[in-house]
Amino acid sequence: MTPPAHRTARALARQTLTAEILDAARRQLAELGPGQLSLRAISRELGMTSSAIYRYFASRDELLTVLLVESYTALGDIAERAALGAGTAGERFVATCRSVRAWAKERPHEWSLLYGSPVPGYRAPEQTVDPASRMPLALLRLAEQGLRDGQLTPPQAPEALAPELSAQVAAMAKAMGGDLPDWLGVRMGGAWTQLMGTISAELYGHLVGTFDPSDDFAEYVWAATARRVGFSDPAAG
Repeated sequence: MTPPAHRTARALARQTLTAEILDAARRQLAELGPGQLSLRAISRELGMTSSAIYRYFASRDELLTVLLVESYTALGDIAERAALGAGTAGERFVATCRSVRAWAKERPHEWSLLYGSPVPGYRAPEQTVDPASRMPLALLRLAEQGLRDGQLTPPQAPEALAPELSAQVAAMAKAMGGDLPDWLGVRMGGAWTQLMGTISAELYGHLVGTFDPSDDFAEYVWAATARRVGFSDPAAG
């Protein structure tokens, strides 16, 4: 049964205004940072009463959560698409790192929301966990595939891990639905933090005066990280 026209129009108007609120919130993120996000300031920018905006988002934290989920989802899409591209597992690892960096440079304020300093007073809810996991899981699945297909070489004598660290790797393997040896889980954890750290150092100006511009440096880091993990032929493509 087709809903009444006035209900459809109301739903469309709500969708449109919600999108405008989110766009205004992203402008605030870019100008002031996530810690200064304010529903009242957004309502003033959009010409709304402060009470009206709370019919769309009940609190600043609810708005932050939506922004987090949308940004994690966009980044996950980019990472998964690169991970499923052409080439060896090592080449696709480098391509995924390259794509994540390109996304971060295009949306530095969103990267800061995801991986910058925690927002005072905000605790991310459970609904952010799955979207946040997509980018690192794309890298983990590449490693698992590379090992299975003989495109990733295991160490001759895998290092023994502390019990707690081994349990953390087991939890990672369970999350990805695969079989992840301890040594590979730890190496991929290091690769993920290397990726985030390199991008953040560039975006926050810590490479100015050294590796600036950073394109060649980033490419070197991605390929070197892939080799440390054990990928073969990571620099091609």
